[in-house]
Amino acid sequence: MENHRLQEALHSLKSTKVRMTPQRHAILEFLFNAKSHPTADDIYKALEGKFPNMSVATVYNNLRVFKEVGLVRELTYGDSSSRFDSNTSDHYHVICEDCGKIVDFHYPGLDEVETLAEHVTNFKVKNHRMEIYGLCPSCHKHQQH
Repeated sequence: MENHRLQEALHSLKSTKVRMTPQRHAILEFLFNAKSHPTADDIYKALEGKFPNMSVATVYNNLRVFKEVGLVRELTYGDSSSRFDSNTSDHYHVICEDCGKIVDFHYPGLDEVETLAEHVTNFKVKNHRMEIYGLCPSCHKHQQH
């Protein structure tokens, strides 16, 4: 499944005339294989051994390109570092208040919220996001001891 999504992403990049460099391929592959929602720094640290000449700026620049062509979403939470998500389908996030872990959560029933918000406020709503906060199983277990 992940490999199929990566192949589709590579194909769509090719159609936008974005040149595929080894670093760009590695960053994209890392994102598509990540079970977490990594920061640019996480990606840099994971790949610096393989690409010693790559800078954090290279990672940021590639993430910006991926975001512009719709391959990743940038997740911003307060003043902490942006995290990046290769799952661009509509979904929500459950966030651990202790360790910061972010887990995808799919719930289909909130689309009508946008319609209602438009009706009540006369805004032209573009999108919405919902975040759910709590303790992940690991942190919850540690707090019980």
